[in-house]
Amino acid sequence: QVRLKESGGGLAQAGETLRLSCAASGRLFSSSIVGWFRQVSGKEREYLAAIRWSGDGMYYADSKKGRFTVSRDNAKDTVYLQIEDLRPDDTAVYYCAAGASRLTTAVARSYPYWGQGTHVTVSS
Repeated sequence: QVRLKESGGGLAQAGETLRLSCAASGRLFSSSIVGWFRQVSGKEREYLAAIRWSGDGMYYADSKKGRFTVSRDNAKDTVYLQIEDLRPDDTAVYYCAAGASRLTTAVARSYPYWGQGTHVTVSS
């Protein structure tokens, strides 16, 4: 069992930088994959990025390279997603997920464990 809890969402202005956190606990191994997704109401969850729990591998959706950075703090058992140059269309609920078998897995249904999500609203 893996437990995930996101934080760091809220209201931000366009152009700002926001860092979301995902505190993880439970059966995580160095090879475990933690991914980030986001979802806008009425749409499917969109894959953003993933990182190996050991921190030695990251993977990004092609459209997210550049403004999105995923990282890990080993001491805090936390994975981060930093979003730079925020835009109004970044407004969504952001989720972290765990349990995929490969770093390049970008399909939501391949992640069995999910956090409750954190809301991000970007105003122009």
